[in-house]
Amino acid sequence: MLYVVATPIGNLSDMTLRALEVLKSVDLVAAEDTRHSGMLLKHFGIKKPLLSYHEHNEAMRTAQLIERLAAGENVALITDAGMPGFSDPGTRLVRECIKLGLPLTIVPGPSSILTALLGSGFSTERFCFRGFLPVKSGQRERELRAAAGREETTAFFDSPYRLTKTLASCIDILRNRQLCVARELTKKFEEFRRGTASELLAYYEAHAPKGEIVLIVSGSGD
Repeated sequence: MLYVVATPIGNLSDMTLRALEVLKSVDLVAAEDTRHSGMLLKHFGIKKPLLSYHEHNEAMRTAQLIERLAAGENVALITDAGMPGFSDPGTRLVRECIKLGLPLTIVPGPSSILTALLGSGFSTERFCFRGFLPVKSGQRERELRAAAGREETTAFFDSPYRLTKTLASCIDILRNRQLCVARELTKKFEEFRRGTASELLAYYEAHAPKGEIVLIVSGSGD
């Protein structure tokens, strides 16, 4: 059985009881970063073999894990934070299990996307998640223009090193549309900062952003 297990996005107390039970019971844990995940398992007193599973070895590791799953082993797939498969490795392995008829289950838990959406105060009835905003300015601006045309809320991941550039682009593209920068979710310095692009840019030019960021763009119908 493949268990796709969500892990905390910051606060370790968000680890679910079911996730702990699964991690204690499996034969192997496939992890995006074995050093990071090793510390997580150690925190909860769990000793299991770890196998790296990241974007650079995903194809090779998928084949190896499929062999072990087909042989009857139980494998947990985790990422550094949150749910595997959302801007992190995981989808390839899930699809291969489905294709081959191998059993799998999802162990839900913390989600930075849903946490940011609800904390933004914008509509959650319909939303569009677009992953990380592109590094190249032209591609990034195309994504922002698409968000400007949507009635529903749009969620992006962004880097603290590019956030001010993103907000500068938003001024012309999104004008007075309400945005929310959700930062360091569930951690000590958690922040939900709402406002127009110009208001947020002024703030983050004076206070350099740190940590992981979810940028929420309100829909045109909000």
